[in-house]
Amino acid sequence: MSNDTRFARLLSLCLGALRPPRGWRRIAIAYAYGIICRTIFAAAVLAMIVAMFFGMSESLGRVPWPWAALANALLVLQFPIVHSLLLSKKGRSVLGRLAPEGYGGTLGTTTFAIIASIQLVVLFVLWTPSGIVWWRAEGVALAGICVAYALSWALLIWASYDAGAEVQSGALGWMSLAADRKPRFPDMPTDGLFRIIRQPIYVSFALTTWTVPVWTPDQLALALVLTAYCLLAPLLKERRFAKRYGERFARYKADVPYAVPGLTRNGVTAQEPRRP
Repeated sequence: MSNDTRFARLLSLCLGALRPPRGWRRIAIAYAYGIICRTIFAAAVLAMIVAMFFGMSESLGRVPWPWAALANALLVLQFPIVHSLLLSKKGRSVLGRLAPEGYGGTLGTTTFAIIASIQLVVLFVLWTPSGIVWWRAEGVALAGICVAYALSWALLIWASYDAGAEVQSGALGWMSLAADRKPRFPDMPTDGLFRIIRQPIYVSFALTTWTVPVWTPDQLALALVLTAYCLLAPLLKERRFAKRYGERFARYKADVPYAVPGLTRNGVTAQEPRRP
């Protein structure tokens, strides 16, 4: 999937949503979902960036200790558990039932993005800080880490674009509904960052948890749990890809390493990936 193809697909989707066919109820539902999704998605990203920048030491949770440890554990675990469940076959069925009747299938990606964004807002806003700060970067170290933090987020945005920004952001659902068309999912990603590793979204997401200028027990716990999720969850995703794309995915998997650039499953330097 070339960059031109990705851009053309996004442009077509946006133009379709801006010039929707008649149907006031369908259009109203589509744009209502779009506004809700965009607002909560932006809030989730902002909450993540700010909370982790301060090492989870400035969140708003105020659960008394030691109960705060249990509350924080539930907050950090609810995201990977629910996120993974909703990506399963039964989970997708549940997503379909959460939208207005007749629109569940089309709005699936938008509904998923809304739920995931709410989960992230809850996690990063309601976390109860321990009050312990191990280390706070200053001077040159602060500048360097801030650059690394920004680059981690830039990689996440880049990887999301390579995978299909409309799916990752939830725009595919509501824009397709507005345009009164069936959602057109992007093909299996193999270009861009996906030529280097198979899971650039998960890896870059994990990197954002480690490139922070303030280190606390809270940030370490969060980084460990979310990194474990980012390394294990894609295995389920790859099972779905293996069923959907068959030999094509098998060839891609043989050529491109999982999460560490330059290494195949056997630890051998990876070659330029063959075109699936």
